[in-house]
Amino acid sequence: MTPVPGTLISFLDAYDTYIIASHKEPDGDCIGSSLALDMFLRNRGKKTVLVSAGPFKRPEIKQYEHLFLADIASVSVSANTAVLVIDCSSIERLGDAANGLEGFPCAIIDHHATNLSSNSADYVDHRSPATTLLVQGIIETIQGRISKEEADCLLFGLCTDTGFFRHLDDQSASAFSYASRLVEAGANPKQTFSLMNGGKSWGSRILISRILSRMTRWYEGKLVVSFETLDDTAEFGQEGRDSDSLYQLIQSIEGVEAMVIVRQESETHCSVGFRSRDLVDVSKVATSFGGGGHKQASGLYIEGTIEALIPRFVEAFRDQLG
Repeated sequence: MTPVPGTLISFLDAYDTYIIASHKEPDGDCIGSSLALDMFLRNRGKKTVLVSAGPFKRPEIKQYEHLFLADIASVSVSANTAVLVIDCSSIERLGDAANGLEGFPCAIIDHHATNLSSNSADYVDHRSPATTLLVQGIIETIQGRISKEEADCLLFGLCTDTGFFRHLDDQSASAFSYASRLVEAGANPKQTFSLMNGGKSWGSRILISRILSRMTRWYEGKLVVSFETLDDTAEFGQEGRDSDSLYQLIQSIEGVEAMVIVRQESETHCSVGFRSRDLVDVSKVATSFGGGGHKQASGLYIEGTIEALIPRFVEAFRDQLG
C-alpha cells in the first residue's frame, strides 16, 4: 500500500482539536477507523470530536452510536481545529454532519476507487481493502505500536469491508499481514465475528426471505435485482436490514455476476446497493447515477421510486452484461 504521506503526519501534529467525521449511513469500516483514530489522537494529547449523521441502523455498530454527535452545533471548538473525513471522498458525503465544517482545514483518509481527491494532506489508497488499514498504517508509522483497544476497532473495520476476508484475492497478502499484527496486539477474531454476525433479529430473517422472493433475473441470469418497500421498513425497521447476509445468499446463486438491491427510503428517494463478482465493475454504474464505491461494492442515494429506478439500473448494466 501507499506509505503514509508526510504531509498527513504533519497535519496530525499541527492542530489542538480534530473533528473526526464519518460518512452518512456508517458501517463498520468507517466507525472502526474513526474510533481507532480517536484513541490514537487522544493518547497524543489532542482533543477530538466524533461526528456522524447516522443512522446507526446496522446492529453491529449500534453500541457505538452514543459516542458520536450528529453535528458540531452543540460543540465549542478552538480556532486551532481541523477536520478528518473518514472513509469517503469529501465533506459533502457526510450528510447533515457536514454542517459547520466547511471553514476548517481538512484531510481525507479513504480507500474508495471513486475518490479522486488530490489535496496534499489526504491519504487515499484505492488498493487498500479497508480504510482501517490506512489508519493502522498511520498509527504504526507515528506511534510504532497498536494498543489492544485500537486493534479491536481496526480488526472490526477490516473484517466488515472484506466480508471477514471473503472478498480478498491472491493480491491481498499485505492485508493478512496487517491483520496478524492486530491479533498480536490483542484483537480477537472470534469475538469480532460474533460482533458482526450475532444477535440478528427474527424480523431480519423474515425480511431477507421477502426480498429474496422478489428477485428478478436479467441478462440470462447474470444480474439479479430486488427491492425493499416503505411498508417493509415500517414493519421491520431499518435495524432489520442485514445486507451482508442478503448479498451472500444472492451471490451464491449459479451464474450471478452482479446484483442490485433498491430500498425505498422515503416517498421520493431510494438507497441502492450494488455488488458483483470479478467480471463486473459496479462502481461504473453507481458513479453514472451520482454514487460511488468499489469495483465489487458500491452504492448511492437517489431521487425516484423503485418502479421508476429499476429499469434504469438494469439498462445501465447492458454494456457489461448485455
